[in-house]
Amino acid sequence: MNTRACPWLAVLFLLLVASPVLPQNSPGDAMIDKYLARETERLGQRFLDGATTGEEWQKKRPRLRQDYLDMLGLWPLPEKTPLKATVTGTVDRDDLVIEKLHYQSRPGLYVTGNLYRPKKTTGKLPAVLYVCGHSGRGRDGNKTAFQDHGMWFATNGYVCLIVDTLQLGEVAGKHHGTYSHGRWWWQSLGYTPAGVECWNGIRGIDYLVSRPDVDADRIAVTGISGGGASTVWIAAADERVQCAVPVSGMSDLESYVKNKVINGHCDCMFLVNTYQWEWTTIAALIAPRPMLFANSDNDDIFPMDGNRRIIARLRKLYKLYGKPDLVDDYVSKGGHDYRPDLRKAIFRWINTHIKNDKSPVKDADFTPLPGAELRVFPTDADLPRDAKNNRIDTLFIPAGHPDLTEEGKDFAKWRDGVIKELRVKSFRAFPERIPAAREHIKILGSGTKGWTLITEPDIEVGLITDREKKVKDTNTAVLLVLNPSDAVPSDVPLWARAFTEGAAVHVLVPRGGSHRGPWTHKSPPNYVERAHALLGRTVDEGRVWDVAATVRYLEEKAGGKVKWKVIGRREAGVLAAYAALFEPSIAEVVAVEPPPTHDYGPTFLNVLRVLDIPEGLGLLAPRPLTVVNADPKGARVTAQFYDRAGAKAKFRNRSFALP
Repeated sequence: MNTRACPWLAVLFLLLVASPVLPQNSPGDAMIDKYLARETERLGQRFLDGATTGEEWQKKRPRLRQDYLDMLGLWPLPEKTPLKATVTGTVDRDDLVIEKLHYQSRPGLYVTGNLYRPKKTTGKLPAVLYVCGHSGRGRDGNKTAFQDHGMWFATNGYVCLIVDTLQLGEVAGKHHGTYSHGRWWWQSLGYTPAGVECWNGIRGIDYLVSRPDVDADRIAVTGISGGGASTVWIAAADERVQCAVPVSGMSDLESYVKNKVINGHCDCMFLVNTYQWEWTTIAALIAPRPMLFANSDNDDIFPMDGNRRIIARLRKLYKLYGKPDLVDDYVSKGGHDYRPDLRKAIFRWINTHIKNDKSPVKDADFTPLPGAELRVFPTDADLPRDAKNNRIDTLFIPAGHPDLTEEGKDFAKWRDGVIKELRVKSFRAFPERIPAAREHIKILGSGTKGWTLITEPDIEVGLITDREKKVKDTNTAVLLVLNPSDAVPSDVPLWARAFTEGAAVHVLVPRGGSHRGPWTHKSPPNYVERAHALLGRTVDEGRVWDVAATVRYLEEKAGGKVKWKVIGRREAGVLAAYAALFEPSIAEVVAVEPPPTHDYGPTFLNVLRVLDIPEGLGLLAPRPLTVVNADPKGARVTAQFYDRAGAKAKFRNRSFALP
């Protein structure tokens, strides 16, 4: 390699530490793991949103419940449309009856289930909503794997509704969008299948309480694994639940992120942690209703250290309520499964707190029915043609768009309001102004300076400055932002030259790029990207931070004597634009071939609930903005923003062939 002919590559050669085949624990892995661990520890101190007394908690609780529903995609609460509950068949067995039924939690969102009830009843009975774990039973639905629980409850005086999950039900949708299917727009929309499972459960309770044989004041919910998680989601959201027994369904951020237990879980186990909660605060919303936190001592995906931390926090909260006896834990010996002692603990807890019956219980011991006999839709031809389960991720949360139509609107004030909403929904982790990056390692090449900068604690980025070119424009300087997968060019790339002529050019390699070595990427489980969402961030939000922190560093070095133009191609151009929304020293942005929508990236939490890329670019008005080869429809939207701001001349929409 002729490093004198390619001075930027000379610096890169010294900075580059990753090999083409990345081993686990590469320098990039070490950097991001340390960063995620530090953020996890910070959020781990925020149990109950900092409340230390019962009075403080009670004051915070209404807001926290709303924020919780928002993180599930359930705020404002969806309309409770007609359930259209339909029983498609029954099975008589000994002293119980099994009803095969379906309801629509939203129009076209079908929930299939089996309802177990005593054959002979007098008066209203207590009811149990049983939510299923991840047991693949094909067309029969995973409800058929847990029929022994329904039989036990029915023969012990309960009505029990067992509902299929979205992923493994008779009418199937998806749980694995970010785990293995690359649906990063789930994060941009703030969508999680946990929200669907919660809503399906809430509507299941609606169905139960509509029945003449159910006592609406005596409702319990339980389930294992994914059903344990759903137990928490539903009980925290719906106060009609009077007793909850989550079984092996919740750990904490230290387990999920720091110890990478997230890798063993699909997306239905998590919400998008927009408000950066300590995770146990979700379960705290169930208090002071009776809750048994049940687990197993040799469960790799719900390890005991996390279980101990959670129950300790919950005991502290129930003591604040003066009701320490209403929360307890039960630990069974074994792995991730039911055993007789675990089932009996569950049944005993529910009996005690729903029926006031403390007598000993027996284990469930029933011969299971063939799954096909419990199908709600016996054949494929019976499946509903109007079902939306397989595309509910595109329908569950409506996209948001800023309204420019109001005449006489003060554009600056309106724009600032939209940016404020972005801060709340998408960039909550950002301070009012991102601090300047600081110098870390300086490397000198032939006529070139190279730096590693620290933009956040534990995060290093690469900054390369070409000083061999004669600078003609001393009033403007350029920061060229690369995508993490981009090779560092040996000169100003052809696609950027029209916008850098005569100016000093600096090149930023953001986190995840070649300056430190990219972290290991494996899909599934997409650890780094999914772990960020549990901490209320995304990787791309971190890259926006890198751009803003680097420009502020360069601005301070230049003493405020130059105007900063930031340029990026494809996703990097959008990163540059959003950085400009938060860093006032960015005077101009050039976005080359920007993606038409956040569906394709960059990924910011909940951003699609507020706006999409063309509108985000429009918020830069009246600062100069140039888009190159942009989507025509999107460019027209951006132009409308500039027109409304009275800055039509400062928006340029250019189109030309690029290498």
